[in-house]
Amino acid sequence: MFSALSESLKNERSLSSIRSNILAGLTVGVIALPLSMALAIAVGVPPQHGLYTAIVAGLVIALGGGSQVNISGPTAAFVVVLLPIVHQYGFGGLLISGLLAGVILVLMGLARFGRFIEIVPYPVVIGFTA
Repeated sequence: MFSALSESLKNERSLSSIRSNILAGLTVGVIALPLSMALAIAVGVPPQHGLYTAIVAGLVIALGGGSQVNISGPTAAFVVVLLPIVHQYGFGGLLISGLLAGVILVLMGLARFGRFIEIVPYPVVIGFTA
């Protein structure tokens, strides 16, 4: 995990690159923090939980390195999935579902499941990410 970060730092030591990354991080933070709080309220949990989640997720993503094509942050599409979980299982169910989703994503990454995206039709990918 830290190897990606150290490799990124080795490749981007110029002052302009560091300045650009700091500006990008501040811009994302200005958008992500209030959005995370709003999404937490929409799911039915206190807004500070959305704030904590955005901060922890941002740190984990930053430590894991970056990519020119990777976009990470809160998304409103999950409200539809998370709202019934909170209502049926409470806050504990929300935490467990988040942890399980993270474990599944890591396992899929380790198994190199990303290569199967080639078989998904382009319109489906665009429709899902739009």
